[in-house]
Amino acid sequence: MYTPLDIENKKFAKQMVNGYNVEEVDDFLDELTIDYEKIYKQSGEATKKIADMEEELQKYKNIENTLQNTLVMAQTTADEIKELAKQQAEQIIKEAQGTAKQEVVEIEQSIVMKKKELEDLEKQFDVYKAKMESLLISQLELLKEVNKD
Repeated sequence: MYTPLDIENKKFAKQMVNGYNVEEVDDFLDELTIDYEKIYKQSGEATKKIADMEEELQKYKNIENTLQNTLVMAQTTADEIKELAKQQAEQIIKEAQGTAKQEVVEIEQSIVMKKKELEDLEKQFDVYKAKMESLLISQLELLKEVNKD
């Protein structure tokens, strides 16, 4: 690509016969140099601006990637925490059920023992009652005999 300086310094061979008007060519080249210099500067500025924007875009892409990675990590962590909480809840429930079953077994054993104790007491009461009845009957008979005499 020609630079504005290349255009400005460009020299043409002069012809004597039917050549171009040197002054017109020089004026045109001066105008062309000015316009081309503007375009050349604008192109350089646009290229720099594009490079800056691409650099800025890359920064935003890096931020986006970081945010996406952070979101994925947060989601993964949340899923792991949720799974851990679920496992802990299941473990607590399992332990509570085991404890409850053990307590039910112990209570049932206690009920069986209390029923046995009650049966024993009822038997003892029946024996005691029979002894008392027998004693009372013998006392009544003794009293009757004493009254006869």
